Amino acid sequence: MKFSELLEKIGASNHSSLAIDPDLDPDITGVAPVQTAQVGTISYVERGRFGAEVNRTAASALILPMDEALQSSAIDRQIAWVSTSEARLLFAKAIALFYQPFQVASGIHPTAVIDLSAQIGEGVSIGAYVVIHADVKIGHEVRIHPNVVIYPEVQIGDRTVLHANCVIHERTQIGADCVIHSGAAIGSEGFGFVPVPEGWVKMEQSGITVLEDGVEVGCNSTIDRPAVGETRVGRNSKIDNLVHIGHGCRIRENCAMAAQVGMAGGVQLGRRVILAGQVGIANLAEIGDGVQVGAQSGVHSDVAPGTVVWGTPAIAYKQALKASAVYNRLPEMHRSLKELQRQLHELQSQINTIENEIQRTDPEA
Repeated sequence: MKFSELLEKIGASNHSSLAIDPDLDPDITGVAPVQTAQVGTISYVERGRFGAEVNRTAASALILPMDEALQSSAIDRQIAWVSTSEARLLFAKAIALFYQPFQVASGIHPTAVIDLSAQIGEGVSIGAYVVIHADVKIGHEVRIHPNVVIYPEVQIGDRTVLHANCVIHERTQIGADCVIHSGAAIGSEGFGFVPVPEGWVKMEQSGITVLEDGVEVGCNSTIDRPAVGETRVGRNSKIDNLVHIGHGCRIRENCAMAAQVGMAGGVQLGRRVILAGQVGIANLAEIGDGVQVGAQSGVHSDVAPGTVVWGTPAIAYKQALKASAVYNRLPEMHRSLKELQRQLHELQSQINTIENEIQRTDPEA
C-alpha cells in the first residue's frame, strides 16, 4: 500500500502532535527494524539518540518522534516520514497491518477430549489433544491450541486464546480477550504447608484464581490459587515469561511485570505498577498505584504510591543511584582508609616518641 494509505489505516491523524512529510508517498510492503530495513519497508525511531540510524537506514518510510533534526535528516535522504509523540504506538499499529499471528484451525479437532457437560460457545477453535473436563464454560470465538488441559469448572471469556501446553486448573475464571502463552499454569496450587514437629502438613488450596479481561500471561509463568479466597489479576495487566504470582496476591488493572518477577503470597499491587526483570516481593507487601521497581530489586516492605525504587532492599531510586556510586568506589575508599590508618599510626608513634622525650628530659612536665 502507499505510505499515505498506511497512515490512514493506522489512524495516524488521531495521534497527538502529528507532522507528516507531504512530498513523498512510497509503496510500503512490510515493516522492519531501522538498522536492517530495506526499500519498501517502514520503520521507526523512538528517541533522538538513535538519530544516526536515520542517516544509514534503507527504509522507504519512517515513524519519528517530534524531533526537527530527525525530520531534516529524513528529508535530506528522501525518506518519507511521519512524526508523532507516540511513535512506538503508531509503529505497533503498522506491524498489525502486515502480520497476523498463527491461529489454530477452526472447529474442533477429532482428537480433542471434551466432557459432555462442558459448554462451548460459538466459533470456538479447539486443537489436537486438548482435554476439557466437566462443567467447563467456554465463551464465543475462543481459540485453544494443541495439548491444552482445562480442569473442571473453569470459565473462559470470549475471544481468549490459550496457547499450546498451558494448563488451566480447577475453578479458574479467565475473562474476555485474554492470552495465555505456552507452558503457563493458571490456578495451580499455592505453596501452603503448616510446620509440625514431624515435618509439614499440607494445607489444601481451596480458593480460586481470577484473571480479568485483557490479561496476558507469558510462557511458563505460574499464578497460584490460595487456601481460601482468591488470587486476582486486574484488567489489562501484562505478565512476561517465567513470572510467579503466589497465592492470594491481588494485582490491580494495567500493571506490567517483566521476566522472572516473583511474588510471595498475599502481595497487593495497585494500579499501573511496573516491575522490571527479576524483581522479588516479600510476603504481604503492599505496592501503591504507579510504583516502578527497577530490575533485580528486592521489595521487603510496603511502597508508597508513585514511588520509583531500586536495589536490595529496595529504596528510593535516586538514593539507590548514590549508594551504587559509593559501592563502585569501595575498593578505592578501602585503600584510602588503609592509608589514613597507616598515617595515623605513624603520627601516633611520633607523638608517643615526643612525649617520652619530654618526660625523660623534664620529669615534672
